[in-house]
Amino acid sequence: MPTNEPDLRPLSARSVVLSLLLGADPPELPAKDLARVVAPFGVGGSTLRAALSRMTAAGDLRRTGTGYRIGDRLLERRRRQDEAVRPHTRAWDGDWEMAVVTATGRGPAERAELRTRLAGLRLAELREGVWLRPANLLRPLPGDLDPVVQHYTARPGRPAAELAAELWPLDAWAATARALLDRVARAPGPADRLTVFAAVVRHLLADPVLPGPLLPDGWPGTALRAAYEDYRRELAERVHARVEP
Repeated sequence: MPTNEPDLRPLSARSVVLSLLLGADPPELPAKDLARVVAPFGVGGSTLRAALSRMTAAGDLRRTGTGYRIGDRLLERRRRQDEAVRPHTRAWDGDWEMAVVTATGRGPAERAELRTRLAGLRLAELREGVWLRPANLLRPLPGDLDPVVQHYTARPGRPAAELAAELWPLDAWAATARALLDRVARAPGPADRLTVFAAVVRHLLADPVLPGPLLPDGWPGTALRAAYEDYRRELAERVHARVEP
């Protein structure tokens, strides 16, 4: 698949239930209301019951007195989505974060997990074990990384925009974001829109959130976040409209 094509994955009943509950505030619905809310997304009664049973057994959901609530583990997913849409930034003064992996003797699975975590913190790997990003994010590195990663502030001796373009595929990210915005404009029904916006969230999680001077002209990140914010309100209104008072 070309790098600028949106990653549109088919919706499962689990995806629909989680997306709608994650869009509710609080993330809980009575069983009868949940059945009404998922119906426009093509999830029927027997499919919903089977999905709820599996999700409860897996700990994704927990039963309440009247219905279902998102489990604690998946509330972290909502927090990450919120951060993806509204990342906390500060004015950039030219400093860069540098994280250097110092632990040795780790197996392939541990190394892969660490790489995933560092990438999730919006760092990019300059060379093996050396990760960088502009120091414009208001977030510390998790304390449990201290035994394996040392953290520094650096000032690279090369143009910052040149380094950013080397670390992140900015043109490809922007092309996919524009394709997603086009899909958003053309998505006709509830299931189609949910599918597209699930891809929007995945793409926002991969946004490096760079300072403006390091971004290509016409960067679509702000427009993509605004479209998702609008959709969250749309989804919340849809849920509210189908919930009995």
